[in-house]
Amino acid sequence: MYLEKHMTPLKNVLIVAPKTSIIAEWRSQAHKFQKEKVLTNATYSTYLSLNKHDPREFDIVILDECHSLLFTHREFLDNYTGKILGLTGTPPKHSSSEKGIMVDEFCPVVFTYLTDDAIDAKILNDYKIIVHELRLDNKNKSVKVDTKSGSFATTEQANYNYWCNRVEMASGGKSAQIARVMRMKAMMTYPSKEKYTKLLLESIKSKCLIFANTQEQADKLCKHSYHSQNPDSHDNLIAFKNGTIDKLSCVLQLSEGVNIPNLRQGIIMHAYGNERKSAQRINIPVLFKSL
Repeated sequence: MYLEKHMTPLKNVLIVAPKTSIIAEWRSQAHKFQKEKVLTNATYSTYLSLNKHDPREFDIVILDECHSLLFTHREFLDNYTGKILGLTGTPPKHSSSEKGIMVDEFCPVVFTYLTDDAIDAKILNDYKIIVHELRLDNKNKSVKVDTKSGSFATTEQANYNYWCNRVEMASGGKSAQIARVMRMKAMMTYPSKEKYTKLLLESIKSKCLIFANTQEQADKLCKHSYHSQNPDSHDNLIAFKNGTIDKLSCVLQLSEGVNIPNLRQGIIMHAYGNERKSAQRINIPVLFKSL
């Protein structure tokens, strides 16, 4: 609607997005709603390539997912004098951060549309979140640990205990933070969680999207995956969107800007660990289900 109101055949628009998949979604949505003519004079760019464009060539710049702005983009924006439209569903929380400063300066928030409003208007689905808590396996040595001198197998419980000890023994600050991150990374791929997720997926008969933690995990969990190392990713996404396949796994590439028609259920792989004082150790797949 914005472009229909402000565009003329003599004006040029630059549409900027974080990833090429979002640019593809712009074209797809324009075709779906028969608005291709509005984008006749459109040029597309990722934020990474923004400074390669001449700001004098454009009358309108649309910054999709504008929370991706960085100080390095000033090279283009400081020399641009036309209209800017910033779009984001996740504006920066901290105005003093790099992204917060850039958004406030070049596309400050002037209009908000809440998720609840979009649900009431039937634009977004309302989802129920179901958390599945799993005990860590303390019997099977299913976790492979690589060291400088070789590798060995251990249980999920023992591996988790090891990283909890590392956290407790850390002197604090950065070393403790690193230990917590390593513990979380270890939990991301615990086999018990992957096994349970496969069972969940088999029980779902409708279209389902899995958000995996790693590319390797995405390939393990589903026959069809979408990530940067899979040459069939684009074809898999198109097949998933049009319903040719009803199960797809991905990593972060589908975390923003891509619309999936008729998606009613999904699984988000997640890792969580109680503090060392608790005897219960859990790791969690999260199921979201359309109401």
